[in-house]
Amino acid sequence: MNFAQPKIMLVGAGAVGSSFAFSLLQTYAPAELMIVDVKADFAQGNVWDLEDLQAFSRSTKISVGTYAQAQDADIVVITAGVPRQTGETRLDLINKNRKILQSIIEPIVASGFAGYFVVSSNPVDILTQLTAELSGFDRRRVIGTGTLLDTARFKVALARKIAADPQGINAYVLGEHGDSSFVNFSEITVDGRPFQEVATLTATEKAELEAAVHQKGGKIIQAKGATFYGVARYLGKICQAILENQNLVLPVSAPLTGQYGLDNLYLGTPAILNNTGIAQVLEVPLTAGEQIKMQDSATQLQKILKDI
Repeated sequence: MNFAQPKIMLVGAGAVGSSFAFSLLQTYAPAELMIVDVKADFAQGNVWDLEDLQAFSRSTKISVGTYAQAQDADIVVITAGVPRQTGETRLDLINKNRKILQSIIEPIVASGFAGYFVVSSNPVDILTQLTAELSGFDRRRVIGTGTLLDTARFKVALARKIAADPQGINAYVLGEHGDSSFVNFSEITVDGRPFQEVATLTATEKAELEAAVHQKGGKIIQAKGATFYGVARYLGKICQAILENQNLVLPVSAPLTGQYGLDNLYLGTPAILNNTGIAQVLEVPLTAGEQIKMQDSATQLQKILKDI
């Protein structure tokens, strides 16, 4: 697909959505960014605020829009939803955010939109799956942020522990974006070298690193009320990978079709992203213990989907 004048529609101008827009305009700058929010005045305020970036960045048409104007959009980014509160899990949000999601997807599809959905609203794996089902779109064109943020958090924690550069660490957090996610320790590399040639971790240290990943979101929410910078930046990475046909490998919420012995389920795993959306879902090698963790993570999500 050719994106001569790329248009992105952002649904949800809250903390994540506005941070995504701010980051995107500094790193990519599409031809058009249209913001839709139930609070139109709030969306307009964001438009006026974001316009001020253009004196020192590439020009983008920024406006407030409606779902009907999604017809010619290339990507719809969905950040709308009720944010997670202190002590609340991402899965606790499902009943609140499912209704919101349905009210978004149906009018966008009715507009004639034929692009890509990128979802970050939580619980992201469930809501990405529901987006695919509600829209009827080819699942390669429906992508969730998945374990991209979890992976970033792990890389930062591991880099701090072994005094390395996070960008030199190749590692993945897999499974649900939440408490059942796990680190694929068996495949970590540092600056291209197998991890075991660089450092060693005890079982306790591995468990502590995984716990730090699971707990970081809650710590941020307790301290400042919400998390948004990291996921906002990674939403931009996904959009840019599609619009620039980058063939970029990122751990996203992707549709499994036999990988890890699982089918018909969105779950966090590496995938190749380009101008077809999800060009290929990658299955990384797992130890027997990691395979059990992947199955357990999938089982949690399957139980919820069955009850919806």
